Amino acid sequence: MSLTKEQIAKRIAKEVKDGYYVNLGIGIPTLVANFVRSDIEVEFQSENGILGMGPFPFEGEEDPDLINAGKQTITALPGASFFDSATSFSMIRGQHVDLTILGAMEVSQNGDIANWKIPGKMVKGMGGAMDLVASAENIIVAMMHTNREGESKVLKNCSLPLTGVNCVKKVVTNLAVLEVVNGSFKLLERAPGISVEQIQNATEGNLIVEGEIPEMAL
Repeated sequence: MSLTKEQIAKRIAKEVKDGYYVNLGIGIPTLVANFVRSDIEVEFQSENGILGMGPFPFEGEEDPDLINAGKQTITALPGASFFDSATSFSMIRGQHVDLTILGAMEVSQNGDIANWKIPGKMVKGMGGAMDLVASAENIIVAMMHTNREGESKVLKNCSLPLTGVNCVKKVVTNLAVLEVVNGSFKLLERAPGISVEQIQNATEGNLIVEGEIPEMAL
């Protein structure tokens, strides 16, 4: 059975280590803050100018003045700080973020990412995505493995305008955990109930399968 968006976020939360500074992109990545272990200290950063984001607020407890880059209401943890976007991007461009988690429309086997524009459709802008992928050394993508037509989004080459080149390290989809290795996707884990064959059929890019592939522990 393929993962829900929440389960994708829960799996990615396992990649977050104690002491990390983490940037969460729009979409599935924003859910990661809800699943980080309580026994570690993590600072979540949003490029609109906050360091120390917490989980989403409960209904009725939202503060409209506290939002992330996706305009969603958030909570702020004790000790959180607020600053202008220039300072926020100085932090990003200065490589002071340990992990960047982004959504994507396409990822290639070379680690290229397309996540900001579909030609012919209205786009508000690429936001901070290009700065993030140009500066971050550890990028994990959260996405669905296929589009609504069932076509693979895990490709040999991206067809959409690129956000960054050769930058993605790992991809977590509703079907699998993939690592970008030497111009290929290496299958690390599969979603519970999903077979290796199903993942191969849903992956256009070159897929490396070595040994017995374990199911994800959620």
